Amino acid sequence: MKRIRLLLLLVLIFILLPGAALAQSYSFELSRLSVDVFLNNDGTIDLLYRFHFNNDPSGGWIDFVDVGLPNEYFDENRIEADVDGQPVAYVSSSEYQGGGTGVAVALGQASIEPGASGVVTVYVPGVERRFRPDTSEDQDASLVFAPTWFDGDFVHGETDMQVTFHLPAGVQPEEPRWHQSPPGWASEPATGIDNQGRITYTWRNSAAKGDREYDFGASVPRRYLAADAVRRASLTERLGIDPDALISFSICTGVALFVILIIGASFVSTFRRQMQYLPPKISVEGHGIKRGLTAVEAAILMQQPMDKILTMILFAVIKKGAASVKTKEPLELEIADPLPPDLATYETGLLDAFRETKKEKRKKELQDTMVALVKSVSAKMKGFSLKETLAYYQSITEKAWAQVEGAGTPEVRSAAYDEALDWTMLDKDYDDRTRRVFRNEPVFAPIWWGRYDPTFSGGGASKPLTTSSGMGGGAVDGLPSLPGSDFAASMVHGVESFSAGTIGRVSDFTSAVTDKTNPIPVSTSSGRSSGGGGCACACAGCACACAGGGR
Repeated sequence: MKRIRLLLLLVLIFILLPGAALAQSYSFELSRLSVDVFLNNDGTIDLLYRFHFNNDPSGGWIDFVDVGLPNEYFDENRIEADVDGQPVAYVSSSEYQGGGTGVAVALGQASIEPGASGVVTVYVPGVERRFRPDTSEDQDASLVFAPTWFDGDFVHGETDMQVTFHLPAGVQPEEPRWHQSPPGWASEPATGIDNQGRITYTWRNSAAKGDREYDFGASVPRRYLAADAVRRASLTERLGIDPDALISFSICTGVALFVILIIGASFVSTFRRQMQYLPPKISVEGHGIKRGLTAVEAAILMQQPMDKILTMILFAVIKKGAASVKTKEPLELEIADPLPPDLATYETGLLDAFRETKKEKRKKELQDTMVALVKSVSAKMKGFSLKETLAYYQSITEKAWAQVEGAGTPEVRSAAYDEALDWTMLDKDYDDRTRRVFRNEPVFAPIWWGRYDPTFSGGGASKPLTTSSGMGGGAVDGLPSLPGSDFAASMVHGVESFSAGTIGRVSDFTSAVTDKTNPIPVSTSSGRSSGGGGCACACAGCACACAGGGR
């Protein structure tokens, strides 16, 4: 009986052992993978991965992530990683168990238990020797990158995958080219500008597979990279085989390893950026100065903020008697009928927009007006020197302020400011300069003030807006006076009225204009270089670990 019992016990153990082993096997969903690839001017690349994965209830603990890297030219001491924001302390290339080159990231106390979800972020700065000569353009450099993928025995389901290239600083919109997208992805990446002003190419596929290789590439002019950044690939690199990877290939074909790689990070924080709405061709130097531009047209040339330019147009139509402000918040205008005959096209465009009662339609018409204005300025600048023209109108701005600041009396200063208002607004320090100049003295309101400030009764200049004790309130030559601080605040807040209640976020409004006047060009050629990927491991491809490399 004892022998029978022992035999039954051994049979039971052998039956239960496979199930116990299976319960500890890796099994997970990679719900999302994002990777930002920063192409730096010194010829290095920075990688920022973020993996969102859901560990199956029957899976084992995820305690290590083996991150495959493009090559061995990186410093493991600079690599940073965390799990759901909790930093991990151990990163080692010697412990890496994937194919080719990479690092092992120990999750430690942040290990992801069965049935739980987690986000692993890994930042790898300064990977060297990644750029290759471009085969279709001698003056360009090419880079190809493939995110790590996992063994299909362990990862299941679809992955929302996003890969973003941040091109080198200084690259102009018309200069770079993206390579052909991987099969099953959109033919063209989304283009944009990051918070550093760098052009971005973003590929996204919400139904990607975590066990597939996807190659992405771009080409940029070599002059934006360090002189030694571009190197020709060796034969093994052109074939996509690294000598060390030959050994790892045999390992990964016989061993089911998987890597949980998430490098990702929303390195992009939000802040406003001045968009370049003039097309690049305007920068091609011509000869001589383009005289005769209005202050508003010069503002376009100087890349002034859109809300300030619209405010300049608003002041122009008010001064000409074409409109008056009914309410400032929200900004509403009462438009004259008939209109004065000397209005510019962009001035009538603004008035037409304010005839619209629906906010979105009004904003759209204002955008159309600005698009037409930018194109008009671009056409007028054909054949003229941008550099000389900018210097010319900047000198006019300084002369206008010199006349205002050099006036001997408040009366003369007020008159000079009224006459040169549109040119003074071209100063990038317009807000603070206006406050400084008129802070400690009364200002004599211009004849059109009643059309700008709805709280001013009587129109024209027959009645003072406000008076202040000790400031000599009253009127000079029939003009009412008001405290300088109040006047300056009212002028400056005119710009805020446009951005707050009329056009919404200035960056969004500007982007809608720029998309039509200076769009990032569409790639017409892949320009892919031979061996541009520089694959680091044969079994998993460029910048990846063999079968995920996880354990």
